[in-house]
Amino acid sequence: QARLVESGGGLVQPGGSLRLSCAATERIFSFSVMAWYRQAPGKERELVARIAGGGSIDYADSVKGRFTISRDMARNTMNLGMNSLKPEDTGVYYCFAHRCVGYWGQGTNVTVSL
Repeated sequence: QARLVESGGGLVQPGGSLRLSCAATERIFSFSVMAWYRQAPGKERELVARIAGGGSIDYADSVKGRFTISRDMARNTMNLGMNSLKPEDTGVYYCFAHRCVGYWGQGTNVTVSL
């Protein structure tokens, strides 16, 4: 059973940057897809960015040009670089990975506010 642990969340002012990391207990090349989701207060969880095993990447329209998803195979981590953050980026960010079944991390809070 794979385990995913997120880190890097926090409080940042609008226009600022954060970098989230998701550490996996298993080799990440074994996952068919890894992704970042987020859930804002009172809203449903939504896809932010995903990276397939072959390396193809998709972003939600709301984060294109501001967020960058990447993998570090040597460290078994997936990262999300977030720039030009906006208050509407606030939420709990979850790491997701799929290999036969889906695995979720516990989430990390991101708050964008003055």
